[in-house]
Amino acid sequence: MSTPMSTPMSTSTSTPKKKVVVFDYGFGNVRSAERALARAGADVEITRDFDTAMNADGLLVPGVGAFAACMKGLKEARGDWIVGRRLAGGRPVMGICVGMQILFARGIEHGVEAEGLDEWPGTVGPLQADVVPHMGWNTVDAPDGSQLFAGLDADARFYFVHSYAVHDWTLESHNPALTAPKVTWSTHGEPFVAAVENGALWATQFHPEKSGDAGAQLLTNWIGTL
Repeated sequence: MSTPMSTPMSTSTSTPKKKVVVFDYGFGNVRSAERALARAGADVEITRDFDTAMNADGLLVPGVGAFAACMKGLKEARGDWIVGRRLAGGRPVMGICVGMQILFARGIEHGVEAEGLDEWPGTVGPLQADVVPHMGWNTVDAPDGSQLFAGLDADARFYFVHSYAVHDWTLESHNPALTAPKVTWSTHGEPFVAAVENGALWATQFHPEKSGDAGAQLLTNWIGTL
């Protein structure tokens, strides 16, 4: 009597892709971000659904336009609450462009002051430069030990589009048990904050999704920490 052949069991040990939500609150190039994150190896979803955004491995908050308008849109979508709750639980969040600016305490544009999320102290104000907006490719000065810029050359260039920025960094960690924030700078007319790595909260003033291979490497670095 013949014995039926058994089907070999799969021995695949491939690691599931990290789930990243691009938060869709009406102020950001969500499709560009989606494509760039997928290229970097993430399982990406564009949504403003509360539970999906809360449960993702990583949350990306884009932003274009005016500081006050972005804050208004974010609050209407309950994004301020989502960001706060995720960070309280150590869940990664990344902001891009105005999505970075609104993480600071306040923004001043055309004399109008608006409150930000106040995750970091500081004020977003006008760039003092001969040519504004700062539009195009520029280098950055990343600190030693940066995870965000790991594997990137010092002369790597990133794509910026902005007329406002944070010019001073005042948050320091005096607790030796905590990792001090890592702040990356760039210069256009004057120095400004180009990126921050602070525990579960990372952000860039430039657009990694528009920054070619350097931007793809940067997003891959972020996804690798999720």
